[in-house]
Amino acid sequence: MRSLTRRKLFLFLFLFLASASLVRPFAAGSGPGQETAPVFEGIWNSATATPLERPAALKEKAFFTPEEAMAWEREVAERNLEPSGEAAAKSTGTGTYNTFFREFGTRTSRTLRTSIVTDPPDGRIPALAPAAAEVKRRRVAAMRIPENAEDTGLQDQCLAFVTAGPPMLPYSYNSNYQITQTKDAVVVHAEMIHDARIIHMDGRPHLPPGIRRWTGDSIGHWAGDTLVVDTTNFNDAGGFYGDAGGNFGWDRNLHVVERFSLLDADTLLYRFKVDDPTAFTRPWEGELTMTRSAGPIYEFACHEGNYALSNMLSGFRSLERRANPAVR
Repeated sequence: MRSLTRRKLFLFLFLFLASASLVRPFAAGSGPGQETAPVFEGIWNSATATPLERPAALKEKAFFTPEEAMAWEREVAERNLEPSGEAAAKSTGTGTYNTFFREFGTRTSRTLRTSIVTDPPDGRIPALAPAAAEVKRRRVAAMRIPENAEDTGLQDQCLAFVTAGPPMLPYSYNSNYQITQTKDAVVVHAEMIHDARIIHMDGRPHLPPGIRRWTGDSIGHWAGDTLVVDTTNFNDAGGFYGDAGGNFGWDRNLHVVERFSLLDADTLLYRFKVDDPTAFTRPWEGELTMTRSAGPIYEFACHEGNYALSNMLSGFRSLERRANPAVR
């Protein structure tokens, strides 16, 4: 009887330890020499009152004081209440979303930066290289009166958006991400435009140069408590170079290095460096903070099947006929 009890106890301990090993939460990002790592899993929001580029009025001021940050937030809140949709309708005849549909960031970055761009020191994105500036000029001109669907911005084609990146830049709505971690990969799902970027953590090399992707090929590794992500192999993506239709300096030579770290359990510090010699006259860097969110992230379907594109193009043709009845 006593031996049976011992067998039962041994079996119970064995099953308990076995089950514990199965359900033990994975130490996110753990790998060789890294027993534990920060837990980035969850939903994050990057909406912020901090501008991408430093306003000229702030000159060389890189950081707000806490009091200055609060004053800036109040100023941004008042500015965001303006009927932007009505103003756009008067200037273009077509209009855009009004503030009801926006999700403006209300707080500055936790680091109190006066701009997302941190280098160059003036907080401004460097000038475009001459060839890139000409590409942007042509693309922006085509977007104003598009002849076909390919003349419209990538967001209008529901192909890509600045929030997906990299670098992942906030917008006036849908600046949400869901991060999932496993031993061999970190997945960043951007709400807009429903992109899921896989960051490989298994030590593999980058893809061959002939293979190109919208969000590039991302390879990650841990540097202490910081996730470092190296991304190359971008496609040409139309060479938008910073207008509303695509990412900054997005061409085949774009190279982005990102760093993810935790300021605290609910604040993610996101830093990045953009190096693209065919787009910009020098590399540039930036940083912002993201706040943990309860979620969930809802499906961003954009316009299903791109049905809206035909209506948009029809609208532009109507504007042309109104301006010149002889145009057919």
